[in-house]
Amino acid sequence: MRGPAEGGRFARLAAMASWLAFPVYAVQGIGVRLRTPRLLPARGALSGRFAGAGAEIRLLVVGESSAAAVGIARMEDGVAARVALELNRASGRPVFYRAAGFNGATAEQLRDHVAPHLEDGGWTHVLITVGVNDTKNFNSARRWSKGFGGLLFALRARFPEAAIYWTQILRMTEVPALPRPIADILEIRAQMVNRIAGGLCPERGAMVIPRMIGLTPEDFAPDGFHPSEKGFAGWAAHIAAHMDTDPAA
Repeated sequence: MRGPAEGGRFARLAAMASWLAFPVYAVQGIGVRLRTPRLLPARGALSGRFAGAGAEIRLLVVGESSAAAVGIARMEDGVAARVALELNRASGRPVFYRAAGFNGATAEQLRDHVAPHLEDGGWTHVLITVGVNDTKNFNSARRWSKGFGGLLFALRARFPEAAIYWTQILRMTEVPALPRPIADILEIRAQMVNRIAGGLCPERGAMVIPRMIGLTPEDFAPDGFHPSEKGFAGWAAHIAAHMDTDPAA
């Protein structure tokens, strides 16, 4: 059995070795992109509120296509609204939510073009959903570390009183749109993304929500890549279960 240090070295070596498989990934990826329908962000309001009693929880969700609810029809079935609903049910408190999601965004794009322009909404909770595009774009460990680490700094500086969370990205081998070996190659990259971010979060004042596993095809939209309404509901329940419901904590 490997210890933590040895496991970390093995993961780094595996990530570097995945570059040897990049030609396979590039060729097979073209076929995947041609077969996969391109879905749009959901329609509807980007913010909303659930009534309750006591101090209000104010939730900001910043991220890539998942935060934009790509793949489903209505924003109110997306991750921001569903996490807000779960927090409302768990706490009985009123919850205001706001989604700031951008299809195709990477960590460095959120750092440079989104974080500086987010309004000061008195947020008590900030949820970051990013990493899948950095994974599938084959962004290097250094680029991901700089982009994601800078995003954490930017959000902590703008919202010093908020509890900041980042949710690990899913297992690429559970994504129906990804055939093998491309799914296995991306899973190696995903593990690298999760490992690096898992080290940066506690250093920079954020908490890690573990990856959700055991997904089924019904958890995915028609493109086999983005979540379905069922997938968003299950993911939101998983996320909210790892969040503090006391805004004063």
